[in-house]
Amino acid sequence: MADLIRAGAATPIVALDVDSVEQAMGIVNEIKDLCSSFKVGSELFTAAGPSAVTALRAAGCDVFLDLKFHDIPNTVGAAARRAAGLGASLITVHASGGVAMIRAAVEAVGSGCGVLAVTVLTSLEAPALAQAWGRGALDVPAEVVRLAGLARAGGALGVVCSGREVADVRAAYGDSLKLLVPGVRLEGGAAHDQARVVSPGAAARAGASYLVIGRAVTAAADRRAAMREVLADLAG
Repeated sequence: MADLIRAGAATPIVALDVDSVEQAMGIVNEIKDLCSSFKVGSELFTAAGPSAVTALRAAGCDVFLDLKFHDIPNTVGAAARRAAGLGASLITVHASGGVAMIRAAVEAVGSGCGVLAVTVLTSLEAPALAQAWGRGALDVPAEVVRLAGLARAGGALGVVCSGREVADVRAAYGDSLKLLVPGVRLEGGAAHDQARVVSPGAAARAGASYLVIGRAVTAAADRRAAMREVLADLAG
């Protein structure tokens, strides 16, 4: 089983955005010899709760628990401790929660679980981000780099950003942060509700540490063929 905290460059993680453990494990059993790391996000966790993580761990898989905690430090710390206790290897908090909140999560999980701070959601472009922040014109890469600085100050393992900002974060912070890139699509694939997408190979070449691949694999007619295409793109 891979260790996600110390994984090598561009480790793929398949997103299990389904509404039952049975559906999730059907996907896992189909491709786990090709990918042993899986994401449990809000949809699956809301539907199935901790049992989703438990089932994946029992199958020998690593779990990225992507619940994007954002609350007062004490509450986030308690939630992070519970997540790590379930066996999650990686969890997420929102970087905009501030340094104290990020640090509370980091201190709560201990060494067996990594905290990643979400910078700017990949569904947002500059106009939508400016509206949400209540500010004028925004430079998305600059905002990502700024929020990555909060993550580093809070002791996070790394950050979540789009593939478009990987090079900017690497330029600012070098290898001090691991970078997880969601919104990964195969060349020619549909962007769906993502605005800032990138291919697996492009993200890897830019310096991504982890790649989250969802519908490009899970909604494919042949999931194993799609996963092999992802791995080939990374290798290339």
